[in-house]
Amino acid sequence: MVGAAAVWARDLPTLAVPDGVADSKMLTEHRREAIFHPLRQWCASSAVGQASNGEIDEWGITYALGVAALRALDELERQLDSDRNDSAVAANASTPVSRELRVGGILDGPNDYITAALGTFDAPDVPAPAHIITQVKGDQHCATVAAAAVIAKVTRDHLMMDIAAGNPQYAPYDWAHNKGYGSQAHRDAIAQYGPTPLHRVSWHLA
Repeated sequence: MVGAAAVWARDLPTLAVPDGVADSKMLTEHRREAIFHPLRQWCASSAVGQASNGEIDEWGITYALGVAALRALDELERQLDSDRNDSAVAANASTPVSRELRVGGILDGPNDYITAALGTFDAPDVPAPAHIITQVKGDQHCATVAAAAVIAKVTRDHLMMDIAAGNPQYAPYDWAHNKGYGSQAHRDAIAQYGPTPLHRVSWHLA
């Protein structure tokens, strides 16, 4: 899963940075849960894009990350465009806003896998291809990067818990507690029962 969070450039001079997002990786689960909904309200738009385990096995993790990111940007940009036109209607504008949406993005880490996936067969045609810059430890320096990380992490954790609760065959893997990460109970279950249809078999599972 890849999270995306956006704010309007016009709001930057007065936009306050939310409390507690300076380094999203250091937040406890309780703190992430507590700020999840406030962060989504703080953003002008947010979205989480997914790549399935099958897609990751077929494409490799880097390209799958790029496609997942573009899926998130596609949803996010369409929401921004819709909100912009709704605002124009509310302001009694005679026609919808026609000015092209421009998007600049800060990607956490050293590698721009988003631009590399643009225009490829499996990627969505996003309304406005974003101009991406990379920032190592971006979630420590940029509030929107940190917000996107928290939103993606909580969304993923909730999905894993829902999957675990919805099918008893997944009970041995303890996803409700380890969220799919490589805990000892998870590794022991893979060794005993093998991978499920939701595991990435190209990954080193043992």
